[in-house]
Amino acid sequence: MTATVALIDYGSGNLASAAKALARAADTVGPGKFEIVTTADPQAVKDAERIVLPGVGAFADCMKGLSAVPGMVGALREKVLQKGAPFLGICVGMQLLATVGREFGDHAGLGWIAGDVVKITPNSSKGDPALKIPHMGWNALTILQPHPLLNGIADGADVYFVHSYHMRPALPEDLIATTDYGGPLRAMIGNENVAGTQFHPEKSQAAGLKLLENFLAWRP
Repeated sequence: MTATVALIDYGSGNLASAAKALARAADTVGPGKFEIVTTADPQAVKDAERIVLPGVGAFADCMKGLSAVPGMVGALREKVLQKGAPFLGICVGMQLLATVGREFGDHAGLGWIAGDVVKITPNSSKGDPALKIPHMGWNALTILQPHPLLNGIADGADVYFVHSYHMRPALPEDLIATTDYGGPLRAMIGNENVAGTQFHPEKSQAAGLKLLENFLAWRP
């Protein structure tokens, strides 16, 4: 039986690249096992086996866009929090998991993982003129604790980032990996069936594809 992966379309996200990368990962895991569906339909979310929430732009705009899709936030909560569907948030899609985002004021997030989203402030004492905001490009992962989505991905693997803000989880156990950019930046968070990456797996070549393959095989 084919399982559906719902890629949420709420007007913010690199949907074409994410859908293509997920489809490629699905072919690797097993042809015919997964169908990748880009959708703004809450019922499709409820019917899906697993869910991916992308996001590009300002926190408040993304949260407003997600909330503007009738029934979507409720469907996500039901499917992910109540029924335990595997969930992956990407970039701002990860940040929306936080309690609050502090970009252009304070704005409530989904509140699935306690924490806040704050502006990147590189340590200028390093004297590196390349430390500009937004943080854009390839950086090495520092894996703080094992996670099924990181199986087969080496500590120090390079992944691709584009962001000016990052999430600070309130609980240390929710922080899975960091990267260094004038100090540690939170690169991956997770709690039970919920995971998020600040980096873009769909743009991270071999490491990103492996993470998406792991996500499709994940049984939290």
